[in-house]
Amino acid sequence: MSEDINVLALVKGKERYVFLFEDSQRAEALRTLGRFASNTELSFNWYDAAVLSQKIRNSVEAGDETLPHRANLTPWEE
Repeated sequence: MSEDINVLALVKGKERYVFLFEDSQRAEALRTLGRFASNTELSFNWYDAAVLSQKIRNSVEAGDETLPHRANLTPWEE
């Protein structure tokens, strides 16, 4: 049986950051947020990473299984 895929999205002006991950890969998703924040070529910053990380952590604490953990993450620009 496959796990559901969680979706976490951030819109910054014309840029769209969409993170897809399964519950079992939350730690990888959190690390990816840090890698994006440290990449100076992206507008994604440490504040963005902190806010999205908190959403992932809060979903675990609340027992919310709607936020997953598989990091299939790439910047998306229109």
